[in-house]
Amino acid sequence: MNSTSESIIKLAKQVIDVEKSALDKLKNQMGEEFIQAINLMLECKGHIIVIGMGKSGHIGNKISATLASTGTPAFSVHPGEASHGDLGMITKNDVTICVSNSGETQEVLNIIPIIKRMGIKTIAITGKPQSTMAKLADVHLSIAMGDEACPLGLAPTTSTTTTLVLGDAIAVTLLNLRGFTEEDFARSHPAGSLGKKLLLHIDDLMRTGNDVPKVEVGTNIEDALFEITKKGLGMTAVVDSSNKVLGIFTDGDLRRTFDEDINIKTTKIESVASHNPITINSQSLAVSAAQLMEQHNIHAVLVVDDETNLVGALNIHDLLKAGVV
Repeated sequence: MNSTSESIIKLAKQVIDVEKSALDKLKNQMGEEFIQAINLMLECKGHIIVIGMGKSGHIGNKISATLASTGTPAFSVHPGEASHGDLGMITKNDVTICVSNSGETQEVLNIIPIIKRMGIKTIAITGKPQSTMAKLADVHLSIAMGDEACPLGLAPTTSTTTTLVLGDAIAVTLLNLRGFTEEDFARSHPAGSLGKKLLLHIDDLMRTGNDVPKVEVGTNIEDALFEITKKGLGMTAVVDSSNKVLGIFTDGDLRRTFDEDINIKTTKIESVASHNPITINSQSLAVSAAQLMEQHNIHAVLVVDDETNLVGALNIHDLLKAGVV
């Protein structure tokens, strides 16, 4: 690298080192105040309201979003808008988190007395333990961990990073203490890949009724082939008169049939079908079908109820379309 390139990398590393040092200090000073803040939020019967101005507001938006998605109801309120009507969103059952590096942000200070008159507990996150906001709050969490990474000492850099990490520490601690699970996470992220894997069941995706390929015992191979072609799953179930699954006939079975020069017009399907086929229960998670197909190197599976009666069919394209795999 030339000197210009070296100086670019050096400057970038300096920023990372400054912020990393601040995070180490943040970690080492975690103590009683953090415990008090967590207990306040655990006891909250309403929402956690995050209030911040400017860059602190942006970080506050992320904190409230992370809380909300991990089992702690939360949202952000802009302090300027709060003074013009949005305070009506805050109730006596809520807990507020006020974020300001200086602890003197006037827009936030203007509404704290109103919040306190409502009996609402307030957690302040500031870089100035002796600031007005820190003194007004019920609990103060300090982010005074060193200089800003900005060489001018003006642009919020280190302070916003420590606030962001502190917010994550709060959210994840609450998540664990509430016993928040993957299933809970999925319910608040139904459009995400995890949500689809954990919320979708086989019976949400499977083909049913006339779309399920099946033939009864006694059917000849030729008619079974018509059923396979018509339903387009590359296989058909073989069932008895009560719809109980006895076997499966697939494209692979068909190739073996041709290799053995079997008469498809006269040979019954049960003599060439695979018995004891791989099946899955309709109440299983859709992701279980994907795992089953991968494990056995198959592309479709029959769906049965608890009595092994045929209730549906599913192939890998159904799972791909639903975003499960």
